[in-house]
Amino acid sequence: MLGVVITVASWLGGCATPLDARKDREFQSNAHVHNRPTHRPVRSFTSFSDSLTCMDHMLRAADMPTTLITSKYIPDYSGRVSVATKDMIITALSQMSRVSNAFRYVDFEVELTRQDTVQNLTTILLNNNQLRLQRPALYLSGAIAFVDQNVINNRWDMGTSASRLETGYSANRNATLLGLEMHLGDFRTRTFIPGLDSSNEIIIANGGQGLDLAGRISDYGVHFNVGRDYTQGVGIATRTLVELAMIELLGKWARLPYWQCLTLDQAHPDFQRQLRDWYNAGNASQHRSLVQRSLASQGYLPADVPLRESDSQELRLAVARFQADHGMVVTGRVDFTTYERALRQFVEIDEEGRFTRIGWETGGRATGWPPQTQHLAIDLQVENPVIDRTRFESGTPIYLSSSLSRSAHLYCFMSNGHGQVIRLLPNAAMPHALLSANQTVRIPDWMSPNPGFLLDAGQPGTETVGCFASTRDMAGLLPGLTEPPALSLLGGVQGIDGVQQAFTQALGEGEFASQRVQWQVLPAGPAMQAAPAPAAPSVAPPAAPSSPPASGGAR
Repeated sequence: MLGVVITVASWLGGCATPLDARKDREFQSNAHVHNRPTHRPVRSFTSFSDSLTCMDHMLRAADMPTTLITSKYIPDYSGRVSVATKDMIITALSQMSRVSNAFRYVDFEVELTRQDTVQNLTTILLNNNQLRLQRPALYLSGAIAFVDQNVINNRWDMGTSASRLETGYSANRNATLLGLEMHLGDFRTRTFIPGLDSSNEIIIANGGQGLDLAGRISDYGVHFNVGRDYTQGVGIATRTLVELAMIELLGKWARLPYWQCLTLDQAHPDFQRQLRDWYNAGNASQHRSLVQRSLASQGYLPADVPLRESDSQELRLAVARFQADHGMVVTGRVDFTTYERALRQFVEIDEEGRFTRIGWETGGRATGWPPQTQHLAIDLQVENPVIDRTRFESGTPIYLSSSLSRSAHLYCFMSNGHGQVIRLLPNAAMPHALLSANQTVRIPDWMSPNPGFLLDAGQPGTETVGCFASTRDMAGLLPGLTEPPALSLLGGVQGIDGVQQAFTQALGEGEFASQRVQWQVLPAGPAMQAAPAPAAPSVAPPAAPSSPPASGGAR
């Protein structure tokens, strides 16, 4: 017995000596792989993410001019919610303005305690009167008002005991309430607008189950424990409240029927859970089949493409474009997020309040698919922040935007009062004609510091911009319209009617979509008459931001 003790002591003493790290070289080499995340990052979606998109299109349809808005710091008086509420507000406003450009957030707050490049430069330029901050019209104020923890707390425990066996079972459930108060104020008077407030609460729940077994066989004992728990996150709950508050406040302020965006089936809390159940019931091949049919119905794939049993380059590119258009992390793979976003238009709530699928079965074999292909339509708008967008003085900058209801090739042209035509799109800044569904193109891109060209009202008369879209690439079919450089005069074409006639001859009637807008150009005021506009649209680099454009047409 003494020999055994001496042997064990000697072994422990040997373990106390320093190890040779070189012997672990192969083990250490795995660190380069094991330090990486197991899953790809995903975009943060809530029940109201689609409601924000709905509000964006509603604001666009109402022709809401761009409004500058800011917010105060959103405190948490409970001290239990450590989230960046202000940044969630900025994200929600951005999602509501992607198409409509309804709101621009002014980063008006300067924090003296922060030491970063933007804050330091802002302080220096403000003190030297070299920075001009635009005054917002509205501001948001609010706070996380309360967190009532464990409002409901149920616990249940049971156990048995015997000479050689003991068992135990426990279960618990509890719920916490989180409240957010938000208000909308007039920045000029620093007064809150009566009735423009939002006060909402959300439940954060968690629960768990546990099982214990303990037994003894002769002199030996065995103990076994298993449990499962869930906890709903406070971060996503706060984001949900913020998005709901933005829809309510700004919908009331704009006097729009915002409640239509809150009654979407996708806003139901159980929507994603039900989609997850259907996703788990299928396999990868079934997921690809369903998503491919959905993408074909939305114009991301030709309707006659055969179903793929495995990934293909064409399908991956279509999935990647769909993911980019819908704000997801682009992977080109059909994961659950892509599956849920692609099939949500084919799910509705039945009369009994349950989610039901439209045109597809659990086995993945679609009935009646592909669904009715979405009609190709163009949404072409004048975006100048004025009430009357049909009359402009000569030399006035013109801002346009265009989007498509489904993926197609887009071509835009401009005609002056004499019928001379130039091509606006595609151009050097946007060389590709293929445009994704619901992707907005700004003409010119007034959000970019280097838009490539500027568009001004020319000589008095009528100017017209027409856009044409087709599922076919027109580069080889209409070389006279597509091959000359953009923003240069096109020979042999008279006005937008001539462009439409060329499309009709190449494709046939009804095989393409078209839309046009026009405005009357009025004589310039005294300040602009010093530099007369040219008779035809001209091309020149964009003017410096500090000086107004001096010539008409496209520059």
